[in-house]
Amino acid sequence: MNILILGANGFIGSNLSEAILAKTDWQIHAMDLSTDKLENCLGNTRFDFFQGDITVHKDWIHEKLIASDVVLPLVAIATPATYVQNPLKIFELDFEANVEIIRQCVELNKRIIFPSTSEVYGMCSDAEFDEEDSHFVTGPIHKERWIYSTSKQLLDRIIYAYGKHKQLSYTLFRPFNWYGPRLDNILNTKPGGSRVLTQFIGNILRGEDIMLVEGGAQQRCFTFVEDSIDALIKIIKNENNCAASKIFNIGNPYENYSIRSLAELLIKLIKTYPKFADKASQTKLVDVSAEKYYGSGYQDVSLRVPAVKRAEKDLQWTPSTNLETGLKKTLDFYLK
Repeated sequence: MNILILGANGFIGSNLSEAILAKTDWQIHAMDLSTDKLENCLGNTRFDFFQGDITVHKDWIHEKLIASDVVLPLVAIATPATYVQNPLKIFELDFEANVEIIRQCVELNKRIIFPSTSEVYGMCSDAEFDEEDSHFVTGPIHKERWIYSTSKQLLDRIIYAYGKHKQLSYTLFRPFNWYGPRLDNILNTKPGGSRVLTQFIGNILRGEDIMLVEGGAQQRCFTFVEDSIDALIKIIKNENNCAASKIFNIGNPYENYSIRSLAELLIKLIKTYPKFADKASQTKLVDVSAEKYYGSGYQDVSLRVPAVKRAEKDLQWTPSTNLETGLKKTLDFYLK
């Protein structure tokens, strides 16, 4: 099988590429702007990498689309601060650039596996978010953070419509707070410039206080990347068409923690690394308003729990890594 991965140097792309090379005999065609997360892939003869921009190097993409069986367009900006600070960038890259890829998959009759997001459910009031039945609830227009959610939602709807009316072969997957090695650059000093876990690790290592937006009461279901990639491999394999024309939540409803609890657990674990124990001991948790931290265009969700019965039944997949174990592996990657 030939796999095209756009955004291969990202968190999902780099972990997926490494797993494919280790566990299968598939060929990967890959593109991204940089290679810093791909050190374990670049020397492999089954990893055909091109350093480029999906909005510029369209001829290369078209050539590799023709040569590929499965396409994973993973290019997107997924940091909430950017949703508020530069919403048009989200629209242009996350939406417009990906629509072009989707249309080519329709034209060339290629299977697409597309990364939706848990954020499409927005402020849904369901205790668990179901792929088929839960409503998508987002805020008013001036809450610009929802441009990411609604861009992804419309892409989901476009792919579904192409599948129903143009026979596009597809699977949609919705990550719920995936974390692990290669998540973000922990040296990024910009507040909100990375996702919550790497933001907190960076705060601790720099001797900074951890800012908890609205006290960190929001709860999230944290899913370790190794579990998540196992699900993606099953989706790509698609044995007996188990993933054909389906939507899957890929998350861990059994590891539901508040953001404050995440910060407290990180401090506890980093204290076990002698080089960083003093800084962890000195770290304080400071409550801050969402408006002060992100700006007036931000709005949050108190609870985000995935229903995963479809993935458990159709993919024969169940997440197995608890948060403390996954965090320890993540910290080993960043701190050792």
